Amino acid sequence: MARGGFPGMGGNMNMMKQVQKLQKQMEDAQRALEAKEFEASVGGGAVTVTVTGKKVLTKVSIKPEVVDEDDVEMLEDLVLTAVNEALKKAEDETNASMGKLTGGLNIPGLF
Repeated sequence: MARGGFPGMGGNMNMMKQVQKLQKQMEDAQRALEAKEFEASVGGGAVTVTVTGKKVLTKVSIKPEVVDEDDVEMLEDLVLTAVNEALKKAEDETNASMGKLTGGLNIPGLF
């Protein structure tokens, strides 16, 4: 038996340290992403929304001139489109940020 432990254990310990380091980096990146805000504007700025990295809608701004009581459906569509666009921005940045850390590993449920 090798001195200081079992044969081959040094490689496993080094791998564990690397995994722990990666886990901390991912947690730090996740916290930073959750603190960010993502904004999307549609209809030439008629509707602007803001979401957090936690994908929580925090602000909706609607220009008064686009409020038409005879065309509420258009306004609803603008709001829906803006919210989905802002959420997509948050998701895309999360995927890009975590992808850099994991080197493209596809681990379901990782983030």
